[in-house]
Amino acid sequence: MNFKTGDKVVVISGKDKGKEGKITHVLRNENRVVVEGINIVKKHVKGNGQQAGSINEVESPIHISNVMIIDPKTKKPTRIGHSVDKDGKKIRVAKKSNSSLD
Repeated sequence: MNFKTGDKVVVISGKDKGKEGKITHVLRNENRVVVEGINIVKKHVKGNGQQAGSINEVESPIHISNVMIIDPKTKKPTRIGHSVDKDGKKIRVAKKSNSSLD
């Protein structure tokens, strides 16, 4: 998976198409990411003796195929490629501008 926590992404399909946000959590086994402010769902919480029940709005995971990373130079959605820098370390690069993402 090419996404990391803190990456700025844009949603390319679904009910939140066109919205941007930062990745807050990556679920590698499920190929999903949680993006702040995206895919908000209502979660019903049952009350107990001390607290009343409530309806909370939480961010739900979204599949990685529905998001694209934002190129740091052009500020447009781009795919992620891999390259080796001069020190021999593998880095992520933006396909549109060939700039480093790490």
